[in-house]
Amino acid sequence: MSEDIVKIKGTKSGLQLSFHLGADFEAIEQDIRGKLESGSGFFTRGTVIQVAPDALKKEDRERLRKLFSQHGVLFRTTEPVVLQTASETAVESKVPVQPEEDLQQMQVVNRTLRGGQEIRAKGSVLVCGNVNPGAQIIAGGSIDIRGTCRGMVHAGAYGDSKAVVIADHLMPMQIRIANLIARSPDEMEKTEKAERASIKDGQIVIEPIER
Repeated sequence: MSEDIVKIKGTKSGLQLSFHLGADFEAIEQDIRGKLESGSGFFTRGTVIQVAPDALKKEDRERLRKLFSQHGVLFRTTEPVVLQTASETAVESKVPVQPEEDLQQMQVVNRTLRGGQEIRAKGSVLVCGNVNPGAQIIAGGSIDIRGTCRGMVHAGAYGDSKAVVIADHLMPMQIRIANLIARSPDEMEKTEKAERASIKDGQIVIEPIER
């Protein structure tokens, strides 16, 4: 499915979804479902996904809300939707509750992190920019960098071994996931794909992925 069907922009409160003009809902849903089920970490657990209230029909928003909820992702409109009855308004304005776990909202950083700068978060972190040498990110959840990572990153800092680190170009000075530590080799083969670091068989493995 074309990447232009679903467009994503980072904001201070989460990720903003927009759709290609003329795209039908079935194509939108299929594209999002594929990303959620690919295991690529495109939407990390605890992410807040927002959409303009007039971008989709009510029934289509509800279908996406249920789909995202199955993967631990919070889906909401960017502003309240005015409905006819109080009961409908209550249903529409609620954010899905995940009773099985306490989800932490993703922290979004819309800038490049320069040497000496540090980001600490209890949940996941999304950086829309580069992470330069000397900068570091310490997150309780996963880390997603929409740029090049050359700094130090620590995902799953509180012991979450399922956390991942994703970057368009993953070349960190040091990478940690839970209690494991690794670093990039001095020379890495360049790839046009994004890369993901995760724990497999007791060690940190870096592999290319599709965004």
